[in-house]
Amino acid sequence: MYPKTISKEEIQGLPLVRFDGEIHVIDSHKKVNGVFRKLESNEFLGFDTEKKPTFIKGQYHPTALVQLSTLHEAFLFRISEIGFHKGLKRLLESDEVKKVGISIRDDIAELNQVSRFLPKGFIELNNVASDIGIRKAGVRNLCAIFLERRVSKNQQTSNWENKVLTSAQANYAATDAWVCAEIYYQLSKKGYIDNGIY
Repeated sequence: MYPKTISKEEIQGLPLVRFDGEIHVIDSHKKVNGVFRKLESNEFLGFDTEKKPTFIKGQYHPTALVQLSTLHEAFLFRISEIGFHKGLKRLLESDEVKKVGISIRDDIAELNQVSRFLPKGFIELNNVASDIGIRKAGVRNLCAIFLERRVSKNQQTSNWENKVLTSAQANYAATDAWVCAEIYYQLSKKGYIDNGIY
């Protein structure tokens, strides 16, 4: 059984989680070769996006990064550098591979501002959590409740349009997507995921 809720103090007492798998930064078209074939061979992937933060009212920055992660490898697509690749669009429109994320409605809406696509196969972990009685939503809360780990948000407001991502940015981005895949995997293993629904 999982706790229905968790306090900020309890979260602060948990050890930090950090993705320790292989991270692939896709920032040129030659790095795309073979990537989508590998991703499409998975039953599910963790999903997240990042964009340059805005500090001035009315300012807008498009999505700069799309993260997709297996349990062992994370792929960071720098769409600010290479655009919205047709293979990425195909994957995000596929029913065959589940894309699992947290608070993904805005991510999908923002991505549609970059290039129109019809999202299919997405699973919102906030909804899954709610269905099993969890009253705390969001990546920090769900990671704490399901994985008993704390997610760092230190890089959230960094510049995702930098010419080169720092290693701290890459790890932060990979971790956010991987956490979604790991939560889904753990819930599946414990029988909380009914494949007919999720």
